[in-house]
Parts: sequence; structure tokens; C-alpha cells
Amino acid sequence: MPGLIGKKIGMTSIYSVEGKATPCTIIEAGPCVVTQVKSEEKDGYNAVQLAYGEKSDKNTPKALQGHFKKAKTTPKQKVAEFDGFDDANLGDVFSADLFAEGEFVDVQGTSKGKGFQGVVKRHGFGGVGQSTHGQHNRLRAPGSIGAASYPARVFKGMRMAGQTGNAKVTQPNLQVVKVLADKNLILVKGSIPGAKGSFVKILK
Repeated sequence: MPGLIGKKIGMTSIYSVEGKATPCTIIEAGPCVVTQVKSEEKDGYNAVQLAYGEKSDKNTPKALQGHFKKAKTTPKQKVAEFDGFDDANLGDVFSADLFAEGEFVDVQGTSKGKGFQGVVKRHGFGGVGQSTHGQHNRLRAPGSIGAASYPARVFKGMRMAGQTGNAKVTQPNLQVVKVLADKNLILVKGSIPGAKGSFVKILK
């Protein structure tokens, strides 16, 4: 499944001739450099490692500097593996023209972290009871979480308070509305996970 590493720029709207607005996310897709080609014989599987975003030598470990030098490119911020690039060679560059207007892509990213949250915000609980009958401090409480002497434990997967967001999320079947190949930008219909400036993987 070929794809690219990109960066979420922000959102905008595209208007049709009739004046209908389509909300779109702007993604800087590439340019991505092939920094490693993995094969079945040497690595046990076939894949291509792509790298995106410029990084200074000062902030790059020596081992990674040598890794990028082997591909004859400068240090990069983000690396990721993709399969499906059958004819890719070390040092090849792929850009936004890999995508075509009208096709559908999946976008992977890390969702915005919202910290430690209660069950009402995290899972949509309604709280315990109503605001009457003495429920002065139970409106956003989780309520009972287990039984009595049997099973004498809390079942795994119980929906409770905890960290919300900051997780890998895949948004499937987003339509590519526009491709600006000269600026390495693509516009996809709808929203994608992550904050502005965060890295994403665009999968065909």
C-alpha cells in the first residue's frame, strides 16, 4: 500500500459553482526520500522506508546521520515504512503527485491529547441519578464498577476515568479533493486526527 508522510497544515473550504462549501484539510504531502529498501532475503519482509522534513545535523545522532548519508540526503525529522513501492530505489523522491484528485485515502495520525478525564467526557456517561434526591456530588461519578464476593474483581476493559486522546487514529476513506503538486499540498475532504503541524501518514 504506497503512501507518503505528510504534515497537517490546517483546514479550509472549497466552494462549488453552486456555492456549496466543502470543508477540507490541507496536508503537505512530501517530498519524501527513500532512505532504506527492505527485502525478503535480507530483512524478512518487503518495505520501503521514507523520510520527511528537514532537521539539523546538530540535533541528529551520528548513527542516523550515517543512515541518511547512505541515501545521499540530509537528516530528516520523520521516518516511516510503507509497502507497495515495488520499483523504489535508495534516494528516490516521492511528492504529492503520487495522489490523484477524486481518489480515496486513509490518513493516520496521533489524536490531540486531552489529559486525564472522567467517564462523562471520556465515555459519554450520564452520571449517577439526577440532580435531585440528594445527589449533590454524584452528577459526574462513574457509579458501581464491580460485583460482590463473586467475581471479587473488576473485569478487564471496564470503562473508567483515564487518559483521553494522544492515541494512533486512522481516518479511512477520505476523498482527495485537490492536488497542488507544485506546492506539495493535497486537500482531503473532512477532518484528520492531530493538531496543526503534526505528522501524518497518507495511505492509498
